Amino acid sequence: MLKGAIHIHSTYSDGEFTLPELRQIFLAEGCAFVCMTDHAESFKEKSLASYLDECRALSDEKLQLVAGLEYECERRMHILGYGARTLARSQDPQNVIRQIEDEGAVSVVAHPKDEFFPWIESFEVLPSGIEAWNSKYDGRYAPRPGTFALVQRLRLRSQELHAFYGQDLHWKKQFRGLFVELDVLAADPGQIVGALRSGAYHGRKGDLELPASGVMPEAILEEFGRVHERSYHWWQFLRRTKQKLDRAGIKVPESLKAQLRRIF
Repeated sequence: MLKGAIHIHSTYSDGEFTLPELRQIFLAEGCAFVCMTDHAESFKEKSLASYLDECRALSDEKLQLVAGLEYECERRMHILGYGARTLARSQDPQNVIRQIEDEGAVSVVAHPKDEFFPWIESFEVLPSGIEAWNSKYDGRYAPRPGTFALVQRLRLRSQELHAFYGQDLHWKKQFRGLFVELDVLAADPGQIVGALRSGAYHGRKGDLELPASGVMPEAILEEFGRVHERSYHWWQFLRRTKQKLDRAGIKVPESLKAQLRRIF
């Protein structure tokens, strides 16, 4: 079993960590792989080549930095491409999914908004997965039960579609406790991407194991709902407070914002 983290951003796009810093951070967490997903829109061909080269140069038998991309599509839907190495040729999400899959990479709808659920269910071309828990958007405490229900509805059409569990790491003070454990022995980029595609993994947050199928006991889903609602209300309260302070010309100290990112 290999421990790692997925949906990670660096200074190549809008993350605060460099790739060498990410390597050291996740080595210290006991990880054997990190799946990078810097924003495709941040790259030109030359900078993309540098990104791919640096991920490769920083990878060894201790830790693999698997280069990938996150694509912004119509209506700001985001599609992750684990192992993707080419810039998008379209903003249509189904075309982006096709492009990722044709490349041999793994397509995952990232942090889907609730209002996007019917749209996703109308797709003729389904992704390899849905991000069921994004610890930046959903928060560190609990995901939305509705996203797990979406995964199950889509799995009625394709049992090869899986639930994914990503950190969406951007900030230095952000929560980093959501991991993925792969059922493979060697930290090879091909095997890592292959395990994500086949569902040979589970998410891990402390003692909580999150299956690739996304099938969770009803009691746990109900608890997710209660906990997520509480944390969401607190976050909304803080967001409204910040907006009022902004209108009053009062700047929230960066140190305080950093601590709140760690809490939520």
